Amino acid sequence: MRDIEIAAAVLGVINVVLVVRRSTWNYPFGIVMVALYFFVFWSTKLYSDALLQIFFFVIQIYGWWAWVHAKHVDHGVAVSWMDWKQRTPWLAGTAVAIALWGAGMARFTDAAAPFIDATTAGLSIAAQCLQSLRRVESWVLWIAVDMIAIGLFAWKGLFVTSALYGLFLILAGIGLFEWRRRAKA
Repeated sequence: MRDIEIAAAVLGVINVVLVVRRSTWNYPFGIVMVALYFFVFWSTKLYSDALLQIFFFVIQIYGWWAWVHAKHVDHGVAVSWMDWKQRTPWLAGTAVAIALWGAGMARFTDAAAPFIDATTAGLSIAAQCLQSLRRVESWVLWIAVDMIAIGLFAWKGLFVTSALYGLFLILAGIGLFEWRRRAKA
C-alpha cells in the first residue's frame, strides 16, 4: 500500500501545481490520484476520505469539462470571487453536512476519526466544487483542509500523505495569492 500512497502523492503534487497555474491539464493527474487514494484511505479506515475520492473522481471529470469550456485569460482560466450572498449558503450547507456525516460515521461505522474525517471530507467537497467553478474562496477551504489533514494522516501512519498535505498547504497559500491577484486583474 505504501507504493500506491507514494504514486498518489506524486500525482497529487503535479495536480495541485497545475491547479495553481490555472491549467486544465491538472485534471488527468487528479483523476488518477484520487483513484489510488481511495484504496489508501479505505485500508486505514478513513472511510469518509475514501468515499470522498469517489466524489473527487466525478467532480474531476466535471471540472475538466468546465475548465476546458471556461473563458481563458493570460494562459489560464479566468477566476473570480463570490459575494457574501453566495458564500453564506455554501458555509452553512457545508457545516450542516459535516455534522450529519460525522454523526453518521460515528454511529454506523468503525471509522477511526469520524468527525475529523468528516470535516476534511466536507470542506474538501465544498473546496473542490468551488474550484471547479473557479472561485478564489476554494483556496481558503483547501488551507483549512490541509491544516487538519496533516495531523490526521500522520496519526494514522500515512506519513507520505501527511507530508503531501504539508506541501499542499504551501501550494494552497500560493494558489490563494495567485488567484487573488488574477481575480483583481
